[in-house]
Amino acid sequence: MKKTRFLLLLSIMLQPLIANADRLEDILQRGSVRVGTTGDYRPFSYLDPQTSHYQGLDIEMAENLAKSLGVKLTLVATSWPTLMQDQAADKFDIAMSGVSINLQRQKQALYSIPYLNDGKTPISRCENQQRFQTLQQINQPTTRLIVNPGGTNERFARERLPQATLTVHPDNVSIFQQIIDGKADLMVTDALETRYQQKLHPELCAIHPNQPFDFSQKAYLLPNDWRWKAWVDQWLNQSLQNGSFTSLSAHWLGQ
Repeated sequence: MKKTRFLLLLSIMLQPLIANADRLEDILQRGSVRVGTTGDYRPFSYLDPQTSHYQGLDIEMAENLAKSLGVKLTLVATSWPTLMQDQAADKFDIAMSGVSINLQRQKQALYSIPYLNDGKTPISRCENQQRFQTLQQINQPTTRLIVNPGGTNERFARERLPQATLTVHPDNVSIFQQIIDGKADLMVTDALETRYQQKLHPELCAIHPNQPFDFSQKAYLLPNDWRWKAWVDQWLNQSLQNGSFTSLSAHWLGQ
């Protein structure tokens, strides 16, 4: 009787692992790939409130991923504060939203091979460029620093700029308007994003985006399934080599 109960308990505990033992096969049988995306991070993922459609570099890459698999694309809304919780809850098969590689996330999940190099750099009103060239200049109580919650921007601000007056703004889309309106002095975010945002907002200037404060890379976040990772890596490597990623990158990033 005890043995039967033990085997029953063991089967219940192993069921989630068995169900996701081969995610690639599961995706093919399901006929769709679930892609988690935040919709708040131009130029990678942006949910247009007028059309309710997603657009961006990683959205088009997600479309290419689904096409290569021969399945439908299902976009799943997530957020930076809940990204790892949603991943652990198996809400998506892959996250594609300009996700930065960091060691904390990699304790819980896998990453694809990287597809872009990046790093943190400031963006401010153009007349304030010279005030915020260095971490020492920014790391002052008189500096009004603004960040979006739950991601690498907030982590960088709290670890590297603890003396600045920090505001956590809940909306990463409207956060740049806060700087334009004078409600914050600057944001430290990914250099790729600063370049894109200065095109959208002539009042703002990316500050030394070619020489960011640190080094990071963009990759796709994956569950702990090595066969699925191997397939994604090979697909991404081919995209990087055959020019398809270069074409999309030129369109969305201007490089």
